[in-house]
Formats: sequence, C-alpha cells, structure tokens
Amino acid sequence: MTNSNIHNTPELKEFIREQSNLFWYTPEDQKEDISPELLVETILNYGDMDAVRKLFRIMGLKSVATVFFNAVNLSNRQKGNYHELTLNYFSILFKRYA
Repeated sequence: MTNSNIHNTPELKEFIREQSNLFWYTPEDQKEDISPELLVETILNYGDMDAVRKLFRIMGLKSVATVFFNAVNLSNRQKGNYHELTLNYFSILFKRYA
C-alpha cells in the first residue's frame, strides 16, 4: 500500500482523531489531512506503545519504516526532528524487522 492510499483510509483518520492531543498545534479541521511523515514522526516521538503498535497495524511495519528512513535520510534537519533515543531505537527495530 502506498502512502497516498494509507493516508486516505477511514481507519487512519480515526486513529489520528484518537491521537488528536499529540497534534495540538494543528487546526482541528486539518488534523485528518496531516502527512504520513508528520504522523509517523509524531507517533514515534510522543505516542505510547499502544499508539505505535496501532500505527504499525494500520500502515504496516514496512511502510512506517520507509517513511521513517526517508525522513531521516533526507536531511539533518528532518533527522533532527526525532528525539535521539527514538531515532536510535526505531533505526535498530526497523533494520531488524522491516
């Protein structure tokens, strides 16, 4: 499933609504339309383990890993958006399982 297909699913929009408090800086009417990059970054940085597992279930582990590695390999600025521990943990996890 491509990111554009994932982005539009009702299940993903419901998940974003459930995690709405993590996107406090995004206007309510735009939350369901956030990019996969912002969704993955926010959930991996600030979500609890249940949210991370649900993200993996909805998007698929490989899709989340692709979004993650595309962001961190894009530039130091994008890489800098991830907490150091988050970056290290998910780099190891995705390299091993995705």
